[in-house]
Amino acid sequence: MAGVCCGVVPESETAAAVEQTSKSSRRRRMEVRPFKFVADAAVQPPSENGRKRQKLDLDLVLPASPRDCDNAVESSGTNKVNGDQEINEGLNSNGIVELQKELPKFGLTSVCGRRRDMEDAVSIHPSLCKLTSEAQISSDIHFFAVFDGHGCSHVAMKCRDRFHEIVKEEIEACGGEKAVEWKRTMERSFERMDMEVQQSTVDSVENPNCRCELQTPQCDAVGSTAVVAVVTRDKIIVANCGDSRAVLCQNGVALPLSDDHKPDRPDELLRIEEAGGRVIYWDGARVLGVLAMSRAIGDNYLKPFVIPEPEVTITERSSRDECLILGSDGLWDVVTNETACGVARMCLRAQKPTSPPMSPDSDAVVRGAGVESSDKACWDASILLTKLALARDSTDNVSVVVVDLKENQQL
Repeated sequence: MAGVCCGVVPESETAAAVEQTSKSSRRRRMEVRPFKFVADAAVQPPSENGRKRQKLDLDLVLPASPRDCDNAVESSGTNKVNGDQEINEGLNSNGIVELQKELPKFGLTSVCGRRRDMEDAVSIHPSLCKLTSEAQISSDIHFFAVFDGHGCSHVAMKCRDRFHEIVKEEIEACGGEKAVEWKRTMERSFERMDMEVQQSTVDSVENPNCRCELQTPQCDAVGSTAVVAVVTRDKIIVANCGDSRAVLCQNGVALPLSDDHKPDRPDELLRIEEAGGRVIYWDGARVLGVLAMSRAIGDNYLKPFVIPEPEVTITERSSRDECLILGSDGLWDVVTNETACGVARMCLRAQKPTSPPMSPDSDAVVRGAGVESSDKACWDASILLTKLALARDSTDNVSVVVVDLKENQQL
Protein backbone atom coordinates (compact mmCIF):
# COMPACT_ATOMS: atom_id res chain seq x y z
CA MET A 1 0.00 0.00 0.00
CA ALA A 2 1.38 3.38 -0.95
CA GLY A 3 2.48 5.61 1.87
CA VAL A 4 0.89 8.86 2.95
CA CYS A 5 2.81 12.10 2.84
CA CYS A 6 1.32 14.48 5.36
CA GLY A 7 3.52 16.63 7.53
CA VAL A 8 0.63 18.50 9.09
CA VAL A 9 0.40 17.07 12.60
CA PRO A 10 3.36 15.35 14.33
CA GLU A 11 2.82 12.70 16.96
CA SER A 12 3.83 14.94 19.86
CA GLU A 13 1.72 18.02 20.49
CA THR A 14 -1.42 19.34 18.92
CA ALA A 15 -0.29 22.96 18.90
CA ALA A 16 2.89 22.16 17.04
CA ALA A 17 0.91 19.79 14.91
CA VAL A 18 -0.82 22.38 12.76
CA GLU A 19 1.77 25.16 12.95
CA GLN A 20 3.53 25.67 9.61
CA THR A 21 6.62 27.79 9.98
CA SER A 22 8.39 27.43 6.67
CA LYS A 23 7.38 28.18 3.11
CA SER A 24 8.00 24.60 2.08
CA SER A 25 5.78 23.16 4.84
CA ARG A 26 2.91 25.40 3.77
CA ARG A 27 3.07 23.86 0.34
CA ARG A 28 2.90 20.29 1.48
CA ARG A 29 0.19 18.13 0.04
CA MET A 30 -1.27 14.85 1.17
CA GLU A 31 -1.04 12.09 -1.40
CA VAL A 32 -3.02 8.88 -1.09
CA ARG A 33 -2.05 7.41 -4.43
CA PRO A 34 -4.15 4.29 -4.91
CA PHE A 35 -7.49 6.15 -4.99
CA LYS A 36 -9.26 9.15 -6.51
CA PHE A 37 -12.16 11.50 -5.75
CA VAL A 38 -15.45 9.90 -6.61
CA ALA A 39 -18.10 11.67 -4.50
CA ASP A 40 -20.00 14.67 -5.78
CA ALA A 41 -20.10 16.26 -2.32
CA ALA A 42 -16.42 17.14 -2.27
CA VAL A 43 -15.89 20.78 -1.40
CA GLN A 44 -12.97 23.09 -1.99
CA PRO A 45 -12.92 26.16 0.24
CA PRO A 46 -13.22 29.54 -1.51
CA SER A 47 -10.43 32.07 -1.91
CA GLU A 48 -10.30 34.73 0.75
CA ASN A 49 -9.07 38.36 0.71
CA GLY A 50 -7.54 37.92 -2.70
CA ARG A 51 -5.30 35.14 -1.54
CA LYS A 52 -5.75 31.54 -2.56
CA ARG A 53 -6.22 29.20 0.34
CA GLN A 54 -4.07 26.13 0.63
CA LYS A 55 -5.67 23.28 -1.28
CA LEU A 56 -5.68 19.74 0.01
CA ASP A 57 -4.90 17.34 -2.81
CA LEU A 58 -6.19 13.84 -2.35
CA ASP A 59 -4.78 12.46 -5.57
CA LEU A 60 -6.51 9.13 -5.61
CA VAL A 61 -6.64 6.43 -8.29
CA LEU A 62 -9.27 3.72 -8.26
CA PRO A 63 -8.27 0.08 -8.59
CA ALA A 64 -9.68 -1.82 -11.54
CA SER A 65 -11.80 -4.10 -9.37
CA PRO A 66 -15.59 -3.68 -9.69
CA ARG A 67 -15.83 -3.62 -5.89
CA ASP A 68 -14.42 -0.11 -5.62
CA CYS A 69 -15.47 2.51 -3.12
CA ASP A 70 -18.56 4.22 -4.44
CA ASN A 71 -18.15 7.10 -2.02
CA ALA A 72 -14.43 6.95 -1.37
CA VAL A 73 -14.01 10.63 -0.50
CA GLU A 74 -16.73 12.90 0.75
CA SER A 75 -16.14 16.26 2.39
CA SER A 76 -18.14 19.40 2.93
CA GLY A 77 -18.81 22.23 5.33
CA THR A 78 -22.10 24.03 5.62
CA ASN A 79 -23.98 26.74 7.41
CA LYS A 80 -26.94 28.95 6.75
CA VAL A 81 -26.34 31.77 4.30
CA ASN A 82 -27.56 34.47 6.64
CA GLY A 83 -24.87 35.37 9.16
CA ASP A 84 -27.17 37.31 11.48
CA GLN A 85 -26.71 36.07 15.03
CA GLU A 86 -29.97 37.39 16.44
CA ILE A 87 -32.81 35.08 17.38
CA ASN A 88 -35.97 36.16 15.61
CA GLU A 89 -39.30 35.34 17.15
CA GLY A 90 -42.62 34.97 15.37
CA LEU A 91 -46.05 33.55 16.11
CA ASN A 92 -47.35 30.82 13.84
CA SER A 93 -51.03 30.16 13.10
CA ASN A 94 -51.34 28.09 16.29
CA GLY A 95 -50.04 30.85 18.53
CA ILE A 96 -46.69 29.08 19.11
CA VAL A 97 -43.58 31.22 19.29
CA GLU A 98 -41.05 29.99 16.73
CA LEU A 99 -37.39 30.70 17.28
CA GLN A 100 -35.54 31.27 14.05
CA LYS A 101 -31.79 31.26 13.96
CA GLU A 102 -29.02 30.32 11.58
CA LEU A 103 -28.37 26.63 11.03
CA PRO A 104 -25.49 25.04 12.93
CA LYS A 105 -22.09 25.28 11.28
CA PHE A 106 -20.52 21.94 10.53
CA GLY A 107 -17.90 20.25 8.38
CA LEU A 108 -17.53 16.63 7.37
CA THR A 109 -14.90 14.47 5.73
CA SER A 110 -15.21 10.77 4.89
CA VAL A 111 -12.43 8.85 3.15
CA CYS A 112 -11.84 5.25 2.17
CA GLY A 113 -8.24 5.42 3.41
CA ARG A 114 -6.23 2.22 3.13
CA ARG A 115 -9.26 -0.06 2.97
CA ARG A 116 -10.32 -1.69 -0.27
CA ASP A 117 -14.00 -0.82 0.25
CA MET A 118 -15.75 2.21 1.69
CA GLU A 119 -18.08 1.07 4.46
CA ASP A 120 -18.55 4.31 6.42
CA ALA A 121 -21.58 6.56 5.99
CA VAL A 122 -22.43 10.02 7.35
CA SER A 123 -25.89 11.52 7.86
CA ILE A 124 -26.47 15.21 8.64
CA HIS A 125 -29.89 16.85 8.77
CA PRO A 126 -30.05 20.39 10.18
CA SER A 127 -33.53 21.38 11.32
CA LEU A 128 -34.74 17.80 11.21
CA CYS A 129 -37.92 18.78 13.02
CA LYS A 130 -39.26 21.23 15.58
CA LEU A 131 -39.86 20.75 19.27
CA THR A 132 -42.40 22.76 21.25
CA SER A 133 -41.83 23.46 24.94
CA GLU A 134 -44.46 23.94 27.64
CA ALA A 135 -44.00 27.68 27.19
CA GLN A 136 -45.23 27.24 23.60
CA ILE A 137 -41.81 28.03 22.15
CA SER A 138 -40.84 26.06 19.06
CA SER A 139 -37.18 25.40 18.22
CA ASP A 140 -35.25 23.27 15.76
CA ILE A 141 -33.70 19.86 16.34
CA HIS A 142 -30.52 19.01 14.43
CA PHE A 143 -29.36 15.49 13.57
CA PHE A 144 -25.77 14.28 13.08
CA ALA A 145 -24.64 10.66 12.75
CA VAL A 146 -21.69 8.49 11.70
CA PHE A 147 -22.15 4.84 10.73
CA ASP A 148 -19.22 2.43 10.38
CA GLY A 149 -20.22 -0.71 8.49
CA HIS A 150 -18.53 -4.09 8.59
CA GLY A 151 -18.94 -7.11 6.36
CA CYS A 152 -20.29 -4.79 3.66
CA SER A 153 -21.57 -1.24 3.30
CA HIS A 154 -25.29 -1.71 2.81
CA VAL A 155 -26.32 -1.68 6.49
CA ALA A 156 -24.45 1.59 7.06
CA MET A 157 -26.04 3.01 3.89
CA LYS A 158 -29.51 1.97 5.02
CA CYS A 159 -28.89 3.64 8.38
CA ARG A 160 -27.77 6.77 6.55
CA ASP A 161 -30.97 6.84 4.49
CA ARG A 162 -33.47 5.88 7.20
CA PHE A 163 -32.22 6.60 10.69
CA HIS A 164 -33.04 10.32 10.75
CA GLU A 165 -36.57 9.57 9.53
CA ILE A 166 -37.10 7.07 12.33
CA VAL A 167 -35.77 9.50 14.96
CA LYS A 168 -38.04 12.23 13.59
CA GLU A 169 -41.07 9.95 13.78
CA GLU A 170 -40.26 8.96 17.36
CA ILE A 171 -39.75 12.58 18.45
CA GLU A 172 -42.94 13.81 16.82
CA ALA A 173 -44.89 10.94 18.34
CA CYS A 174 -43.91 12.21 21.81
CA GLY A 175 -45.42 15.67 21.31
CA GLY A 176 -43.96 18.55 23.30
CA GLU A 177 -40.46 18.98 24.68
CA LYS A 178 -41.38 17.86 28.20
CA ALA A 179 -43.02 14.75 26.78
CA VAL A 180 -39.87 13.55 25.02
CA GLU A 181 -38.14 10.94 27.11
CA TRP A 182 -34.87 11.05 25.23
CA LYS A 183 -33.36 7.79 26.45
CA ARG A 184 -36.40 5.75 25.48
CA THR A 185 -36.80 7.68 22.22
CA MET A 186 -33.27 6.84 21.09
CA GLU A 187 -33.51 3.22 22.27
CA ARG A 188 -36.73 2.79 20.34
CA SER A 189 -35.14 4.36 17.24
CA PHE A 190 -32.22 1.93 17.35
CA GLU A 191 -34.58 -0.99 17.88
CA ARG A 192 -36.67 0.00 14.85
CA MET A 193 -33.57 0.52 12.71
CA ASP A 194 -32.26 -2.92 13.62
CA MET A 195 -35.63 -4.51 12.79
CA GLU A 196 -35.64 -2.86 9.37
CA VAL A 197 -32.13 -4.14 8.70
CA GLN A 198 -33.14 -7.68 9.68
CA GLN A 199 -36.14 -7.61 7.36
CA SER A 200 -34.31 -6.09 4.41
CA THR A 201 -32.58 -7.94 1.60
CA VAL A 202 -29.84 -6.79 -0.75
CA ASP A 203 -30.92 -5.19 -4.01
CA SER A 204 -28.11 -5.85 -6.48
CA VAL A 205 -29.44 -3.06 -8.69
CA GLU A 206 -29.25 -0.42 -5.96
CA ASN A 207 -25.99 -1.87 -4.60
CA PRO A 208 -24.04 -3.02 -7.68
CA ASN A 209 -20.78 -3.33 -5.74
CA CYS A 210 -22.30 -5.12 -2.76
CA ARG A 211 -20.38 -8.25 -1.82
CA CYS A 212 -23.32 -9.71 0.09
CA GLU A 213 -24.83 -11.25 -3.04
CA LEU A 214 -21.96 -13.72 -2.82
CA GLN A 215 -23.31 -14.82 0.57
CA THR A 216 -27.01 -14.97 1.49
CA PRO A 217 -29.78 -12.58 0.47
CA GLN A 218 -30.44 -11.72 4.11
CA CYS A 219 -26.79 -10.84 4.77
CA ASP A 220 -26.79 -11.94 8.40
CA ALA A 221 -23.05 -11.32 8.68
CA VAL A 222 -23.29 -7.60 7.93
CA GLY A 223 -23.69 -4.80 10.46
CA SER A 224 -22.80 -1.25 11.37
CA THR A 225 -21.94 0.88 14.36
CA ALA A 226 -23.95 4.04 14.95
CA VAL A 227 -23.16 7.19 16.88
CA VAL A 228 -26.06 9.63 16.70
CA ALA A 229 -26.15 13.17 18.10
CA VAL A 230 -29.36 15.17 18.39
CA VAL A 231 -28.70 18.83 19.17
CA THR A 232 -31.46 21.03 20.59
CA ARG A 233 -31.32 24.59 21.85
CA ASP A 234 -30.46 23.41 25.37
CA LYS A 235 -29.34 19.77 25.13
CA ILE A 236 -26.97 17.42 23.30
CA ILE A 237 -28.34 13.89 23.17
CA VAL A 238 -25.85 11.22 22.05
CA ALA A 239 -26.79 7.59 21.46
CA ASN A 240 -23.97 5.18 20.67
CA CYS A 241 -23.89 1.56 19.59
CA GLY A 242 -20.43 0.23 18.70
CA ASP A 243 -16.97 1.75 18.65
CA SER A 244 -17.62 5.03 16.86
CA ARG A 245 -17.42 7.98 19.23
CA ALA A 246 -18.72 11.44 20.12
CA VAL A 247 -16.55 13.97 21.95
CA LEU A 248 -17.56 17.41 23.24
CA CYS A 249 -14.91 20.11 23.44
CA GLN A 250 -15.86 22.33 26.36
CA ASN A 251 -13.61 25.22 27.32
CA GLY A 252 -10.55 23.34 26.04
CA VAL A 253 -11.45 20.08 27.81
CA ALA A 254 -12.32 16.93 25.86
CA LEU A 255 -15.46 15.33 27.28
CA PRO A 256 -16.39 11.93 25.78
CA LEU A 257 -20.15 11.66 25.32
CA SER A 258 -20.00 7.97 24.45
CA ASP A 259 -18.11 4.89 25.61
CA ASP A 260 -16.79 2.43 23.01
CA HIS A 261 -18.45 -0.97 23.07
CA LYS A 262 -15.45 -3.27 23.01
CA PRO A 263 -15.83 -7.00 23.82
CA ASP A 264 -13.21 -6.80 26.58
CA ARG A 265 -14.90 -3.90 28.38
CA PRO A 266 -15.64 -5.48 31.76
CA ASP A 267 -19.41 -4.94 31.75
CA GLU A 268 -19.70 -5.98 28.10
CA LEU A 269 -17.60 -9.08 28.67
CA LEU A 270 -19.84 -10.08 31.58
CA ARG A 271 -23.00 -9.49 29.51
CA ILE A 272 -21.69 -11.62 26.61
CA GLU A 273 -20.69 -14.49 28.88
CA GLU A 274 -24.01 -14.41 30.73
CA ALA A 275 -25.76 -14.71 27.36
CA GLY A 276 -23.72 -17.84 26.63
CA GLY A 277 -21.14 -16.27 24.34
CA ARG A 278 -17.37 -16.01 24.50
CA VAL A 279 -14.79 -13.35 23.82
CA ILE A 280 -11.83 -14.81 21.95
CA TYR A 281 -8.60 -12.90 21.49
CA TRP A 282 -7.81 -13.18 17.80
CA ASP A 283 -6.05 -10.06 16.62
CA GLY A 284 -7.64 -8.33 19.60
CA ALA A 285 -10.75 -9.12 21.60
CA ARG A 286 -13.59 -10.37 19.39
CA VAL A 287 -17.06 -11.77 20.03
CA LEU A 288 -16.75 -15.50 19.21
CA GLY A 289 -13.41 -14.59 17.67
CA VAL A 290 -15.19 -12.69 14.86
CA LEU A 291 -16.44 -9.17 15.66
CA ALA A 292 -14.27 -6.56 17.36
CA MET A 293 -17.23 -4.74 18.93
CA SER A 294 -19.93 -5.91 21.30
CA ARG A 295 -22.86 -3.81 20.05
CA ALA A 296 -23.99 -3.05 16.51
CA ILE A 297 -26.98 -2.74 14.23
CA GLY A 298 -27.42 -5.91 12.18
CA ASP A 299 -25.07 -8.89 12.68
CA ASN A 300 -28.01 -11.24 13.15
CA TYR A 301 -25.78 -14.31 13.32
CA LEU A 302 -24.14 -13.01 16.49
CA LYS A 303 -27.30 -12.23 18.44
CA PRO A 304 -27.87 -12.23 21.40
CA PHE A 305 -24.20 -11.60 22.11
CA VAL A 306 -24.02 -8.53 19.86
CA ILE A 307 -27.01 -6.28 20.57
CA PRO A 308 -28.31 -3.05 18.98
CA GLU A 309 -29.19 -1.37 22.29
CA PRO A 310 -27.48 2.06 22.53
CA GLU A 311 -26.05 3.82 25.53
CA VAL A 312 -27.56 7.31 25.74
CA THR A 313 -26.08 10.43 27.32
CA ILE A 314 -27.93 13.73 27.76
CA THR A 315 -25.76 16.82 28.22
CA GLU A 316 -27.05 20.28 29.04
CA ARG A 317 -25.64 22.87 26.69
CA SER A 318 -23.39 25.55 28.14
CA SER A 319 -21.74 28.78 27.05
CA ARG A 320 -18.45 26.90 27.49
CA ASP A 321 -19.29 24.47 24.66
CA GLU A 322 -17.00 24.91 21.66
CA CYS A 323 -17.54 22.02 19.27
CA LEU A 324 -18.82 18.48 18.92
CA ILE A 325 -16.77 15.84 17.11
CA LEU A 326 -18.24 12.60 15.77
CA GLY A 327 -15.93 10.04 14.22
CA SER A 328 -15.56 6.42 13.21
CA ASP A 329 -12.90 4.24 14.82
CA GLY A 330 -10.59 4.98 11.89
CA LEU A 331 -10.01 8.31 13.64
CA TRP A 332 -10.16 7.28 17.29
CA ASP A 333 -7.84 4.27 16.91
CA VAL A 334 -4.91 6.63 16.32
CA VAL A 335 -6.02 10.05 17.63
CA THR A 336 -6.84 10.77 21.27
CA ASN A 337 -9.85 12.78 22.38
CA GLU A 338 -7.60 15.56 23.64
CA THR A 339 -5.66 15.79 20.38
CA ALA A 340 -8.83 15.86 18.31
CA CYS A 341 -10.31 18.66 20.40
CA GLY A 342 -7.06 20.61 20.24
CA VAL A 343 -6.97 20.44 16.45
CA ALA A 344 -10.65 21.39 16.13
CA ARG A 345 -10.31 24.32 18.56
CA MET A 346 -7.32 25.66 16.68
CA CYS A 347 -9.18 25.58 13.38
CA LEU A 348 -12.26 27.25 14.85
CA ARG A 349 -10.20 29.95 16.54
CA ALA A 350 -8.48 30.71 13.25
CA GLN A 351 -11.85 31.25 11.57
CA LYS A 352 -12.03 34.39 9.47
CA PRO A 353 -15.25 36.40 8.91
CA THR A 354 -18.03 34.37 7.33
CA SER A 355 -17.55 33.91 3.60
CA PRO A 356 -20.27 35.30 1.29
CA PRO A 357 -22.94 32.86 0.12
CA MET A 358 -21.96 30.49 -2.66
CA SER A 359 -23.87 30.46 -5.89
CA PRO A 360 -25.05 27.12 -7.30
CA ASP A 361 -22.37 27.43 -9.98
CA SER A 362 -19.57 27.87 -7.45
CA ASP A 363 -16.89 25.19 -7.18
CA ALA A 364 -17.36 25.23 -3.40
CA VAL A 365 -21.07 24.53 -3.42
CA VAL A 366 -22.18 21.75 -1.07
CA ARG A 367 -24.42 19.27 -2.88
CA GLY A 368 -26.98 17.18 -1.06
CA ALA A 369 -26.59 18.96 2.27
CA GLY A 370 -29.66 21.16 1.93
CA VAL A 371 -27.74 24.45 1.91
CA GLU A 372 -25.28 26.05 -0.44
CA SER A 373 -22.61 27.71 1.64
CA SER A 374 -19.50 26.35 3.29
CA ASP A 375 -18.05 26.84 6.75
CA LYS A 376 -14.35 26.69 6.17
CA ALA A 377 -13.30 26.41 9.82
CA CYS A 378 -15.33 23.25 10.47
CA TRP A 379 -14.34 21.86 7.10
CA ASP A 380 -10.68 22.53 7.85
CA ALA A 381 -11.00 20.83 11.23
CA SER A 382 -12.62 17.70 9.79
CA ILE A 383 -10.14 17.28 6.95
CA LEU A 384 -7.16 18.04 9.18
CA LEU A 385 -8.25 15.36 11.63
CA THR A 386 -8.65 12.95 8.72
CA LYS A 387 -5.17 13.76 7.45
CA LEU A 388 -3.80 13.26 10.94
CA ALA A 389 -5.40 9.81 11.20
CA LEU A 390 -3.96 8.79 7.83
CA ALA A 391 -0.55 10.17 8.74
CA ARG A 392 -0.63 8.02 11.87
CA ASP A 393 -1.24 4.94 9.72
CA SER A 394 -4.94 4.39 10.37
CA THR A 395 -5.85 1.23 8.46
CA ASP A 396 -9.61 1.84 8.42
CA ASN A 397 -12.08 4.14 6.69
CA VAL A 398 -12.01 7.55 8.37
CA SER A 399 -15.14 9.68 8.84
CA VAL A 400 -15.21 12.91 10.85
CA VAL A 401 -17.98 15.43 11.59
CA VAL A 402 -17.20 18.69 13.40
CA VAL A 403 -20.09 20.85 14.66
CA ASP A 404 -19.43 24.42 15.83
CA LEU A 405 -21.42 25.02 19.02
CA LYS A 406 -19.85 28.30 20.09
CA GLU A 407 -22.07 30.66 18.13
CA ASN A 408 -25.22 28.56 18.24
CA GLN A 409 -26.04 28.39 21.91
CA GLN A 410 -29.82 28.50 21.62
CA LEU A 411 -30.66 26.80 18.34
